[in-house]
Amino acid sequence: MNAFPHRLVMATLAAGLLGGALSGCAPLLIGGAAGTALVVSDRRSAGTQLEDEAIELRARTQIREQLGTRVRVDVTSYNRQALLTGEVGNAQDKQAVERIVSQVENVKAIVNELAVLSTPSLWDRSNDALITGRVKAAFLDAKVQLNAVKVTTERGVVYLMGRVTQAEADRATEAARAISGVQRVVRVLEIISEEELKRLQPPLPAKT
Repeated sequence: MNAFPHRLVMATLAAGLLGGALSGCAPLLIGGAAGTALVVSDRRSAGTQLEDEAIELRARTQIREQLGTRVRVDVTSYNRQALLTGEVGNAQDKQAVERIVSQVENVKAIVNELAVLSTPSLWDRSNDALITGRVKAAFLDAKVQLNAVKVTTERGVVYLMGRVTQAEADRATEAARAISGVQRVVRVLEIISEEELKRLQPPLPAKT
């Protein structure tokens, strides 16, 4: 990945090529101008959430403008780390996509999981969406907070992005491993301590 700062991401990836997945609880949404919504139960700051949304939008737009329809790329950003999934026709396009995304404002690291192959069928995409839904549902039983992690599925591979404790990561991974159709799980996770998690939790309402 050239000179771009990937040490944190690659270290996380190396530790996370497992067989499971993550997600979290029902989000609380606050409507704003032009339909903007903030997910206040997220473990990222409101500013970081907006930056992640902007990264995804700008990256997809620039990829489309520069490479057109010859690539099918999805960009998922969490805490300014951009995960690239989808398909490209050759290694040159794979590198080109990474270069484009590395130049998007606020991107601090990239995980390039683009596959060099033909575009998947509609059935493949539908199956991936079904797997994602089942993984998220499994997290409810595993007591994994839904909004702590983003889940993306490509060709049966489940990608997890988020800020979780080691215990949460382990529970989510085991839950996802049990889902039919999951080939493997790539964890792009930031592991935090139990103490940090307590600081991130919203304060309980005062008793009256």
